[in-house]
Amino acid sequence: MATKETRRIRPLRLAVAASGLLAAATLMTGADGTSPAQPPYASSDTTMSIDLAFITHLDMDLPEQDVFIERERGSGEVWRVTKGDNDMSAPLYRAAHMVKHDPFNPDAIGPYPKGEALGFTLGEWLKHQGTGNYQCVNGEGILDTRFSGLVPNGVYTMWHAFIALPPTTPFSGTLDLPLGARDGSESVFVADAQGKAAFVHRFKPCLEMSDVWTTSMLAINYHSDGNTYGGDPGEFGYNAHIPLFLMLPNREGL
Repeated sequence: MATKETRRIRPLRLAVAASGLLAAATLMTGADGTSPAQPPYASSDTTMSIDLAFITHLDMDLPEQDVFIERERGSGEVWRVTKGDNDMSAPLYRAAHMVKHDPFNPDAIGPYPKGEALGFTLGEWLKHQGTGNYQCVNGEGILDTRFSGLVPNGVYTMWHAFIALPPTTPFSGTLDLPLGARDGSESVFVADAQGKAAFVHRFKPCLEMSDVWTTSMLAINYHSDGNTYGGDPGEFGYNAHIPLFLMLPNREGL
């Protein structure tokens, strides 16, 4: 019989220093020292169970990568949202073209050519929230997540992504894999009119955890054009926008 292990992820922090990126995960059991209650599908063969809490880039003291604000009206230029942008009523825009992710470069916040308005404000964007549970049972991954504050009726996809640790300079980006089938057919979900959605999926093999060379992540991707692109996330900053993500803990044995 496999040993049962339950772990909970608290929000993680990335710190960028001269030596590169430092990632830390806090893994915990219940307050009384016991494991949190298992979801209904838990069994004696469960080898890993992780409670999940998704966060924003701003939660990590990083700029939002894929939504932009206009700091000077009529300039035709937009900037990535940073901690200093506190006007929750500010309308958000897409860039006029794809803008590659570059979260650790302070010079990469803009300006960029202004694209179309996305139809929601900064305050509405930051309402995105997500929690859930992940299990690995006999080599099968079971992901059960719930989201709120999404764009009403918005189209989203779930991604399993990897980032080099420490990150490259200049930043080389992430390896982005749709959750489940590599053609992306199993990664799509749609918010309801109240901005709520559930993403529940079983897949093989189990997720890869973080390692000494890579940080493993889950992320959701909002598709502002209503289209998905199979095994490709789309054009970041233009029609693909990451509102929430989380980092998975190190694999056992590290």
